[in-house]
Amino acid sequence: MISKDEVKHIAALARIGLSDEEIEKYQKDLSTVLDWVEQLKEVDVENVEPVSHIIGMENVVRDDKKTDYKHKGKITEMFPEKKDNYDKVKSAL
Repeated sequence: MISKDEVKHIAALARIGLSDEEIEKYQKDLSTVLDWVEQLKEVDVENVEPVSHIIGMENVVRDDKKTDYKHKGKITEMFPEKKDNYDKVKSAL
């Protein structure tokens, strides 16, 4: 079981204050979590393929392809100010 001093040390690292009751609660909770981690270490994963997530899906996206937009003139008309071939807009920040 994790000691009260270890819980206090973890709390100090996290810069949180704990009451004596909270220290006892976290002592039990953290010990339970660490016991569970120890159980996981015993699992045989010798023949298990590593995965990035449990359902095995892959990110499927389309290829980026440049296309000419037919209505470019309508958009540029909304920005009457131009500078060096760019549409000038008001600062957003």
